[in-house]
Amino acid sequence: MALALQTFSTVKDANAALKSAGTRYLGGGTLVVRAANEGDVSVSGLIRSTEPSLSAITVSGTEVRIGASVTMAAIARHPDLAALSSAARAVGGPAIRNMATVGGNLFAPAPYGDFTVALLAVDAIVSTDNGEMPIETFLAKRESNHAIVTAVGFTLPTEGFRFLKVSRVKPKGVSVLSIAAVLEQAPDGTVSSARIALGCMADRPMRAKAAEKALLGRKLTRDGIAPALAAAADGTSPVTDPIASAWYRNEVLPVHLGRLLLA
Repeated sequence: MALALQTFSTVKDANAALKSAGTRYLGGGTLVVRAANEGDVSVSGLIRSTEPSLSAITVSGTEVRIGASVTMAAIARHPDLAALSSAARAVGGPAIRNMATVGGNLFAPAPYGDFTVALLAVDAIVSTDNGEMPIETFLAKRESNHAIVTAVGFTLPTEGFRFLKVSRVKPKGVSVLSIAAVLEQAPDGTVSSARIALGCMADRPMRAKAAEKALLGRKLTRDGIAPALAAAADGTSPVTDPIASAWYRNEVLPVHLGRLLLA
């Protein structure tokens, strides 16, 4: 059965239409359309909005706001978002990046959602038509979110941002795991602040808080990062899928986190 598609000029009107049973919001379609094509009978209609702000990228100094309908391709080629281009390019191949949106990536289940890992590392704020919340809060309860995501905002790291995606098929394979980190160092080279986000180490992107704590006051040397690597898997519950087992993901996490920290 063909899905009915309704388009609204405002997010407010689109959100009102979403109250009908079986309707889903359509961004780039890489998640919801695939689900419908694979037989998800709970999807009976699609709702979208053409409100201009959803497709806007605003950069003012280091402050960034990206509309929920902005695609990975648009982020990857934006001259002021070079720091995040590696994370945007990690999402599928060119055809997927031309469709996949920031808003959709926030809802992508593991092993997808690589760009959201980067957003978690930069401590993004998620805006919906009902208000704003830290990305960590949003991710914890995203299944119960009944508002349309309109944008994400964050302070662009001027330095210290690192991103790594591990996949079996390069360059566009599904993630074995992904890691993003924002590290700040004191003049003596010791880590003064650390945010480390992990993908595929739970059913949604998560913080590696034990590793973050273990890095503080230490230098980014093999000996200095050893406690962080030992604590890297604390609190994780990695997924098992056709790409990799939970056991394998736990085994390779310290290896790849070490490579990221020493890069």
